[in-house]
Amino acid sequence: MESAYRDILHRCFRCGWCKFPLNYADFNCPAYLKYRFDSFYPGGRMWLIRAWRNGEIKTSARLGQILFSCVTCRNCAEACAIPEVRDRLVDVFIEARAEMVEQGIIPPEVRDYFKALSVNGNPYKLPAEERAQWAEGLNLPKFAGQEYLFSVSDEGAFDELGKRMARSVAGLMLRAGVSFGILGAEEISDGNDVLALGEKGLSACLAEQNIALMKGRGVKKVIALSPHAFNVMKNEYPKYGSTVGVYHYTQILVSLMDKLAPAFTSAKVVTYHDPCYLGRWNNEYNAPRAILKTIKGLRLVEMDRSGQNALCCGGGGGNFFTDMLGSGPDLSSRARVRDAVACGADILAVACPQCYRMLSDAADAEGVHEKIRVMELSEIIGTAGA
Repeated sequence: MESAYRDILHRCFRCGWCKFPLNYADFNCPAYLKYRFDSFYPGGRMWLIRAWRNGEIKTSARLGQILFSCVTCRNCAEACAIPEVRDRLVDVFIEARAEMVEQGIIPPEVRDYFKALSVNGNPYKLPAEERAQWAEGLNLPKFAGQEYLFSVSDEGAFDELGKRMARSVAGLMLRAGVSFGILGAEEISDGNDVLALGEKGLSACLAEQNIALMKGRGVKKVIALSPHAFNVMKNEYPKYGSTVGVYHYTQILVSLMDKLAPAFTSAKVVTYHDPCYLGRWNNEYNAPRAILKTIKGLRLVEMDRSGQNALCCGGGGGNFFTDMLGSGPDLSSRARVRDAVACGADILAVACPQCYRMLSDAADAEGVHEKIRVMELSEIIGTAGA
């Protein structure tokens, strides 16, 4: 672990603020919500890492469970009272994971995720040729110098809800006349969650492969379906020489709303769930809300925990694939659905394929589909404009 990270481990004095959102509405750390042990909240995790680094505790399966249960949502970074700690909290957790990866002692779920990516090129263990199936029947052009490359990542290519989301976003962009192309079967995993799980070598390899592919095709701008891909391409790829401009799809759609002109024939109430890698990681809170506010017949209401105080769906930091938090009513995804129902919304809007899956599954588990519908932003636009 770098000295810059080691030096801040002793500065955390476990005040506990990192458990909460800034408005103290409820506990806001998904791992702590699930397990309710101090070792699973950021302050407790910091003390454990310090003891581990000092040789006071040994590497163990239990320590791995604790370290890899962090969903890297950065709520702790918003809430921490010590600036020199706040800015590096999540980095410390990722660095600790990287040390466990180096030691080769990691939870089986994490090991299997890395193996699937290394062997199959994606965590779904599916052939690369199937990456193109999400676009079948849409007549989408392959990238050949258009203004934008549309990147759908693993979730958009392989997850059923992710594929539906990718098709919906692509359809709207076609309708609005956006100049874009896709890579189809040639697309490569973006590597964001690999890095969050501490596999630096594999994440660097994926970054270099993606950069070489985009450079070879002459890509200048990318529209990312996933906030996770948006984050890694925007903030990590430049370290490897990338000069590509990167946009989340909501940042493109917001400028197209006049052309799309969606309207509901009957009034609907919507609330919006902030994806952590779009909001807290990249400070984009406005574009999705601006989209919703332009849809006629739709009224936006906010949950108690929203914006920088938003409760993570629990899928970040690789948990979408490793499922380190398991199941049960104490999952943050289920708490998030309960928040949405409590604010009186008809629709829970999402702008991330991971959030889409996590919250849809949570709505099933909560049995609230008659009260609220989980919908992705472009689907809301398409439904309103139908």
